[in-house]
Amino acid sequence: MNKFEQLGLNEQLLKAITDMGFESPSEVQEKAIPVLLANDTDMVALAQTGTGKTAAFGFPMIQKIDVNSRTTQGLILSPTRELCLQIANELKLYSKYLPNINVVAIYGGASITDQAKQVKRGAQIVVATPGRMKDMISRNMVDISKIEYCVLDEADEMLNMGFYEDINEILSHAPKEKSTWLFSATMPREVATIAKKFMKNPQEVTVGAKNAATSNVQHEYYVVGGRDRYLALKRLADTNPDIFSVIFCRTKRDTQKVAEKLIEDGYNAGALHGDLSQNQRDMVMKSFRSKQIQMLVATDVAARGIDVDDVTHVINYQLPDEIETYTHRSGRTGRAGKSGISMVIVTKSELRKIGAIERIIQQKFEAKKVPSAEEICEIQLYHLASKIKNTEVNKEVEHYLPAINDVFDGIDREELIKKMVSVEFGRFAEYYKKAGDINVSANSSSRDQDFSGGEGKVRYFINVGSRDGYDWMVLKDFLREQLQLGQDDIFKVDVKESFSFFNTDANHTEAILAFFTDFKLDGRFVNVEVSKNSRENSRGRGGRSGGGGDRKRSRRSDSGSSKSFGEKRFGKKGGKGNNSGGNNNGGNRRSKKRF
Repeated sequence: MNKFEQLGLNEQLLKAITDMGFESPSEVQEKAIPVLLANDTDMVALAQTGTGKTAAFGFPMIQKIDVNSRTTQGLILSPTRELCLQIANELKLYSKYLPNINVVAIYGGASITDQAKQVKRGAQIVVATPGRMKDMISRNMVDISKIEYCVLDEADEMLNMGFYEDINEILSHAPKEKSTWLFSATMPREVATIAKKFMKNPQEVTVGAKNAATSNVQHEYYVVGGRDRYLALKRLADTNPDIFSVIFCRTKRDTQKVAEKLIEDGYNAGALHGDLSQNQRDMVMKSFRSKQIQMLVATDVAARGIDVDDVTHVINYQLPDEIETYTHRSGRTGRAGKSGISMVIVTKSELRKIGAIERIIQQKFEAKKVPSAEEICEIQLYHLASKIKNTEVNKEVEHYLPAINDVFDGIDREELIKKMVSVEFGRFAEYYKKAGDINVSANSSSRDQDFSGGEGKVRYFINVGSRDGYDWMVLKDFLREQLQLGQDDIFKVDVKESFSFFNTDANHTEAILAFFTDFKLDGRFVNVEVSKNSRENSRGRGGRSGGGGDRKRSRRSDSGSSKSFGEKRFGKKGGKGNNSGGNNNGGNRRSKKRF
């Protein structure tokens, strides 16, 4: 029996679920759907963004409404236009085998007359933003006096955006005997107040702890000077060449400014904030979803409509005013069962805020150092080497090969490789060769974590990455299992496309290097070496005595290991930036729980 069928869903919904490729219900779906199907009840459901809340209320609503009636029976309120459209589109997919169901989205920035016409044709379910819904009710364009089900989706954010009065006004036009389903990521006082006012003995469903963050997200913080925030952002981006991220700023002005600086510096970036027209917002989101934009800089309000499952990083360029907002931010990554990383750039004076967030999300942050210029150059070199190696050859190039060979005549293979890499890498290395350390030492009394991250720690290189199916969580589990180490023995796991880095205490080094001497996975050698930038080992990559690392490199090259190109050319030679000198390039809300 299908796992969704066990929840009590009908055949038409189950067919749609199969078409969409859903195999197993999420925890919030498993807990909410049977209750909502079996009873006409009020419900408060607390679950993080990206956990399948739309289906949790969408399936029961679709199954329970009368498809033969053209009366509006279900109302769903959501905070933003983007989320409103997303919910409406998902409900249409869910009800594809119920052709008589009509779902209409009502939101600002579009013709109110056209939306009214769609409703009058017979909309059993209306998905709306509070402002436009209130406007249409006041003009008698929508009748919700007979609705049976009302959903307040992302209730905490709607209230945080100042929609309390609008929601009060809207619900005053709805019947008292309706079922109200409130879905929220957090449970601040305002949400509890509205639940008490409009709901009667609601069932409560909680996925994880109240206000807690998803366990799929790793939380990190970096301490820098206030003037170095942007430099830190650039370095974090350059350390993650395949980054697909949302960067949060507090104000529209900062959002636009940071996006413009990123674009100026050659990054695929874009801004999303309230000063953009609806058409501009749509264009930015379309570019982000298609990954033409890799770094989307956004305000908290504008980001509420972002529903993209592949976001690898959330970067808090500035911390939010309200603690609960951090939960929403970090929820942009680690979605749909995937893992993600939430990074916070803070000044020393803001360190106390990290502790406040930890208490709310019930997870610990890892103190990390902004990578040095040399570390970044090393990562970029390996990334470039891997990119060249994995590039599919254009057959049209073959026509020009004789002339190209004449151009390269007299240049040996190693020199040619260095020249090819330098074409793309030269500008990058030039920027970083005078870049100094921008980290600010954290006072140990402020945080009891080892912020220095140096003494007694060793950093390793491993030739597997995201292309091999690993993320930081999967790789950490793999290493722990193979090396039989504890949960905290492996840390600072950074996964790139075709290689990764991780740290352990120095006392594990000998055993780790010995274990991976001739280790194969699916017929391929997995190579682990001490990173050249490890603060505890200056002997370079493969820093074992007696040159064992060189012998292994030769053996791997002969066996056709996918690591040989990058390893042989960049593991021993120069080409990295010098780590010296300095570089100086460089709407009010109602108060909730503040830092």
